[in-house]
Amino acid sequence: MSSTDLIQLMQVIALFCVSGTLAGILAGLLGIGGGIIFVPVYYYSFTYFFHIDPADAIIMATTSSIFTMIPTSLSSCFSHLRRGNIDKKLFIKWLPFMVLGVLLGTILSKIYGGLWLSTLFGCILLFAALNMIVISKMPPMFENLPKPPYQYIMPTIISCVSVMLGIGGGTLTVPTLSVFRYDTVKAIGTAAAVGTIICIPGAGFILFRELVSDVTINNSPVLTCGHIVFLAILAVIPFSMFMAPVGVAINKRIPPAKLKVIYGVLLIFTGTKMLLNGLGI
Repeated sequence: MSSTDLIQLMQVIALFCVSGTLAGILAGLLGIGGGIIFVPVYYYSFTYFFHIDPADAIIMATTSSIFTMIPTSLSSCFSHLRRGNIDKKLFIKWLPFMVLGVLLGTILSKIYGGLWLSTLFGCILLFAALNMIVISKMPPMFENLPKPPYQYIMPTIISCVSVMLGIGGGTLTVPTLSVFRYDTVKAIGTAAAVGTIICIPGAGFILFRELVSDVTINNSPVLTCGHIVFLAILAVIPFSMFMAPVGVAINKRIPPAKLKVIYGVLLIFTGTKMLLNGLGI
């Protein structure tokens, strides 16, 4: 490895560490798993620094993000659990449908991979930004959650889309529950628990898929298995785990309204870029 390659690699690792710190704080503060940070950072790192084809880079970013979020989601989940922020009854009812959604998402991401995922990811980021800036401030549209079996459509779709895009449960769970008259703190805590179910089974299904398919990507970073970049995962995990409880503590002390607006604006720029890239514009 040349000195230029080494400097480039150190720059990428430093970028991963910074993204892990930010994702950990937001995981505890807003109930997100960190994927809406990890996926864009991974994607642009793989395309810019390693010159990987965008169609492969987006799959590598989403699959690696799922593995990255396991410790982040667990750390955030346990912190919320200790504070009684998780709706255990709802979580248990949703559990089998979340696992079903994860399995469906793993299969669909293999069939409909490539730049289509970048387009969908951009749309989800714009939706998340709209929720943070506008929708979250609006009064609930409905008083109660739908009755079963219609209610079970929600966790199935949330987990399916989340695992396809490499994001945690909070990005879709919190806005979904906010449509109903549901306690915000409980929504964030429950979303953190949903994220663990998306990440852990999702990582298992993805690892099996990659081992069976035996894919090799040109210009992949070191410690890469198919579409899973373990270099990125190992660089991010220590920082995201350490900072998730910090985010939970901030959540109890400071209203995150201003942070949501700032972060929402950032998501608009990132989401628009990902969307245009997926559309080839």
